[in-house]
Amino acid sequence: MIPKTAKMRVARPTDNLAKITDMYVNGLGFKLLGRFEGHNGFDGSIVGHEQHNYHLEFTHHKGTTVGKAPTQDNLLIFYFTDSKIWKECCEQMLAAGFVHVKAYNDYWDDVGKTFEDIDGYRVVLQNREWTA
Repeated sequence: MIPKTAKMRVARPTDNLAKITDMYVNGLGFKLLGRFEGHNGFDGSIVGHEQHNYHLEFTHHKGTTVGKAPTQDNLLIFYFTDSKIWKECCEQMLAAGFVHVKAYNDYWDDVGKTFEDIDGYRVVLQNREWTA
């Protein structure tokens, strides 16, 4: 079993490395944890929080085009129990350039909001406790 102390990194390619990095730093309040250039033809950025066990990596392979998300159901989902903080975060997403969209699965619209980045990937902010 993977220990709770393990770090998880979710990586995905983009054609808009600088813009997507700014969107996630500003929209989700992440920090730029690292950046690399020319690593086997890849440039990238790593965003998240130093104290959290997850972070996101965005990469661009020079000379390639990756295009948009393959479906509307490519989601990162964050659960909030505090409605005030949830509302503030939703406003922050819009200010960072995310677009509020109708969820592909309407379950996410019940007590949450779905936001799409410039690559077509989506982030759901749910205003409820996560339960297994």
